[in-house]
Amino acid sequence: MEKGKLIVFSAPSGSGKTTIVRHLLQHPELKLEFSISATSREPRGQEAHGNDYHFMSVHDFKQHIKAEDFVEWEEVYPDMFYGTLKSEVEAIRNAGKNVIFDIDVSGGLRIKRKFPEDTIAIFVKPPSIDELKRRLKQRSTESEEKIAMRIAKSSAELATSPLFDVIVENADLSQAKQKAYDLVSDFIKTGHVPHKE
Repeated sequence: MEKGKLIVFSAPSGSGKTTIVRHLLQHPELKLEFSISATSREPRGQEAHGNDYHFMSVHDFKQHIKAEDFVEWEEVYPDMFYGTLKSEVEAIRNAGKNVIFDIDVSGGLRIKRKFPEDTIAIFVKPPSIDELKRRLKQRSTESEEKIAMRIAKSSAELATSPLFDVIVENADLSQAKQKAYDLVSDFIKTGHVPHKE
């Protein structure tokens, strides 16, 4: 059985990548399964362990790093780690499904470097930083200070967009969803990564 492919979606917070990933997961013909990331941060809102994230303590996360259990990991803010467990990715691929990632920019690029032939790396770009700020405020899940940190980080993240295989601009959500679907569907069928425009 052919191993599943890897579909990476990365973007600054508030770009709409999670909404696009959720949309794609509703299409059974794509045979997608979500790669649940591990994190040392506290759950937000309704988030559940093993469903949204594998929540673990900073100490446990560091033990996994030492044991080289991650495909990629990053300390996004001090003592706030995110990572992708090798066991998670292997289980999905061995079941013949395609792994979809909703992951930060540097993590997405690390996966692409590690599995260059099997991965399409898609960057979801917001129409502007102002729109990004508006979307983050609308969420009402974080303090003004946290939002300011995310906005500061997003400028650096936007600068990495040319390193991705393809950029999907999310000015109109339904168009962005359709473009993402077409890209992913084509990549799963052909293994073809589109040339940059």
